[in-house]
Amino acid sequence: MREHQSKDWNYHPDLPLSDPSVFNWPPRPGFIAHWFWRNWLMLSERVILLVLAVFAWAFLFPSLETTQRFAVAWIAQIWLVNMALMIVVSGGLHWYFYILKGQGKRLKFDARDQAKGNRLWSFSNQVHDNIFWSLTSGVAQLTVFQAFTMWLMANGYSPVITLGSNPVWFVAFLVLIPIWSAFHFYWVHRLLHIPLLYKRVHSLHHRNVNIGPWSGFSMHPVEHLIYLTTLCIHWIVASHPIHLFFHVIYQGPGAAMTHTGYEDLLIRDKRRLALGTFYHQLHHRYYECNYGNQEMPWDRWFGTFHDGSEAATTETRSRKKRMYS
Repeated sequence: MREHQSKDWNYHPDLPLSDPSVFNWPPRPGFIAHWFWRNWLMLSERVILLVLAVFAWAFLFPSLETTQRFAVAWIAQIWLVNMALMIVVSGGLHWYFYILKGQGKRLKFDARDQAKGNRLWSFSNQVHDNIFWSLTSGVAQLTVFQAFTMWLMANGYSPVITLGSNPVWFVAFLVLIPIWSAFHFYWVHRLLHIPLLYKRVHSLHHRNVNIGPWSGFSMHPVEHLIYLTTLCIHWIVASHPIHLFFHVIYQGPGAAMTHTGYEDLLIRDKRRLALGTFYHQLHHRYYECNYGNQEMPWDRWFGTFHDGSEAATTETRSRKKRMYS
């Protein structure tokens, strides 16, 4: 058996999973500095999405002045840009990993291919099902939240800053948005795992046991609504359109990057870009564990952390039986 392979996984990282949260106590300055360097000062998912957000602000999305009055034209413009970004990011990752098979199954958690010929899925096809929900309800609701927030900002109902007026907060809020997103995601995710909501809403997303890029934003419309309330932070906290666009892209197209099913992008046999996490892959297989992500300590604090061990699998299955009995 090869290193990092088991009967359950085509690939897994070193187990049990370590604790990479920046919120450990006492604080570890060296660890925090390395976390900041890895996420913001070298090629990373966040840097790529921020570059996309700045580009979209400069060339693609309407200006705040344009959005002072609701009009079909500028809302349609936002919808078209969001649609294009979703197709480029999700479609591009799917093409590379699952059509071109750019790195085969190296660093792929689950050895199986995406499902076909199964009535569990709309169109009897996992990828087509995921594309449908992502590009219909997903892009539509993302556009509604973004358009309404821009209207609030344009009319002075939400506080707006510029880089020149408040450079420290401008940079700090960029760093805090993914942390806020992780905090929000944990709690709404716990809500979605209440048995009634899970069976009627969240189970659509959880069809994806073996995830792929299009799985990330494939959700029931009610889940899209709950999930995207994270954007409401811009209604009350001072921000710039770049913050909003970064947040929109992070929540929408960015979900494809965390659901690739692969841990890293390999270029010339070297890991060049961190993508999906085994932490969340465990959630998709075992359901009642790892509701958040590794950046926040909630799963560890509240006893829902799965570290990849057999003992954690046994405990998670017992918890699931208790919840649904």
